Amino acid sequence: MSNPSPNGPASHPDLQATRIVVLGGGPGGYEAALVARRLGADVTVVEQEGLGGAAVLTDVVPSKTLIAAAEWMSSTERAPALGIRLGGTPGSDAPAASVDLAAVNQRVLALAAAQSADIRARLEREGVRVVLGAGRLDGPRRVVVPAGPGAGEREQTFDADAVLVAVGATPRELPTAVPDGERILTWKQLYNLQTLPEKLVVVGSGVTGAEFAGAYRALGAEVTLVSSRDRVLPGEDADAAELLENVFTARGMEVLSRSRAEAAERTADGVRVTLADGRVVEGSHVLVAVGAVPATAGIGLEEAGVALTPSGHVVVDKVSRTSARGVYAAGDCTGVLPLASVAAMQGRIAVHHVLGDAVHPLNLQTVAANIFTAPEIATVGKSEAALRASGSKYVTATLPLARNPRAKMLGMRDGFVKLFAHPEAHVVLGGVIVSPRASELIFPVTLAVAHRLTVDDVAEAFTVYPSLSGSIAEVARMLHQPLD
Repeated sequence: MSNPSPNGPASHPDLQATRIVVLGGGPGGYEAALVARRLGADVTVVEQEGLGGAAVLTDVVPSKTLIAAAEWMSSTERAPALGIRLGGTPGSDAPAASVDLAAVNQRVLALAAAQSADIRARLEREGVRVVLGAGRLDGPRRVVVPAGPGAGEREQTFDADAVLVAVGATPRELPTAVPDGERILTWKQLYNLQTLPEKLVVVGSGVTGAEFAGAYRALGAEVTLVSSRDRVLPGEDADAAELLENVFTARGMEVLSRSRAEAAERTADGVRVTLADGRVVEGSHVLVAVGAVPATAGIGLEEAGVALTPSGHVVVDKVSRTSARGVYAAGDCTGVLPLASVAAMQGRIAVHHVLGDAVHPLNLQTVAANIFTAPEIATVGKSEAALRASGSKYVTATLPLARNPRAKMLGMRDGFVKLFAHPEAHVVLGGVIVSPRASELIFPVTLAVAHRLTVDDVAEAFTVYPSLSGSIAEVARMLHQPLD
């Protein structure tokens, strides 16, 4: 079908391409579409589930909204230390607070739907054509959307000068633990629960498993976390992971380390999880959080000349190009780094490159990441493991959160601030913050890493007293090297 240019900004005369079709409406897709439209391109976004993609509808937004409710429950733990009595008179056995999971999940899904609607309205306001349907490539310069619910009564075809593939990923399923949406669950299915699980078995101790295990324990469920590795969060800073595991166990969570789950099956009133060593863990529900697989199968990528890895991820370079001329890719389907911020950056880089605008290749060294447990774990720059593995010179300093005056006032005990710096150039190489709201505190360290600031640059900047961010400057002062 023809693609008339929508009303909007006039096309720039130097554009390398004017018709861009984005396959996938998640952060990598819709952010790219907005940039491309502002640069004057004719833009079409094809999305199957709803604008915002999995990040908004079933992953980031819902999970962090659920975690926000759990965080409120976690904060009540500090109330007695602050002189606040909840749940009745001192010494009462009445619970401090209770959770209506049906109401929590209703709010979760309502917020996700509202965010998706906002994204669609913004795209349409900017002049982006939005098509609902399961799009696929028909060669490198054409996207086909079959007829179907929400996609129209007949097949639609969109010719393109460039295609951006941003189809995301879906939960990895185990053939011996097939989800049923009732007792055996993926993270997409948790929001259908109407009552709090009596005992939730979480299989997988990566970011997703740790976040949901911590959240459901805070909400009041009994939780067993099954980890095939030596500790939770095996890919994260060792000190941060150890602290979090200690917090988990102190809150009553059972953590089974070096325990690989082989199968999960329903029982009459719950689930049975069988471990590789023959042990059996019983519960009311099981969450299988063992990673994700790219949603790249059956959408015409290989036929269009797009190279995939053995895992099915799209191979891209630093400006999001694939092996097929005119086809770009962004987000979780590329396997670069499963973060919404990275997906959005990849998408923006792609359209800037397509349209001949100034572009900076993707630099993962300045990516800030956060794990939304309680406490949160935020990181940026070089990790200590990476510095050691590469043989890089570095010095490090750590300050426990409990020493911070603001943390003392708020009753916060668990956490720390850690920085890494070059011993001679004194440039900040990376950092780790473990704290409530670490996601908000990491930004100064991100600026330091991105702009190659020295520890003295950070140390000499004013901070509010008292504040949690004061610990960042204090750790920087700890790394100061006096002149010879």
